[in-house]
Amino acid sequence: MSEDFEAQAMRELEDVPAVEIITATAVHLMSAAAVQVGLAENGYKGDLDEARKLINSLAGLITASAADLGDHHARPLRDGLRSLQLAFREASIIKDEPGQGPGEKYTGPVN
Repeated sequence: MSEDFEAQAMRELEDVPAVEIITATAVHLMSAAAVQVGLAENGYKGDLDEARKLINSLAGLITASAADLGDHHARPLRDGLRSLQLAFREASIIKDEPGQGPGEKYTGPVN
């Protein structure tokens, strides 16, 4: 049974353009980071250590794939990333030096 499921999953992935997979992955990272920064509607305060890891991963993914995504797809992802970086900076009690915040080694300093 699991072989059938795996084969079906592989057939489905064969038809999905890379841009859609990259974008979906970025959106999942972005959503998880937003929750960990404390932006969830349920009042969860978040975990900034977890948020930092997610934002770093998101920044790396967006930076590495931007040329392949094209501006149409990359621009909203960059905007979302920047918003998360600013939210992290605001939520953090201990302030990172400019260029040292989450993802900033990929994006440069965020102000």
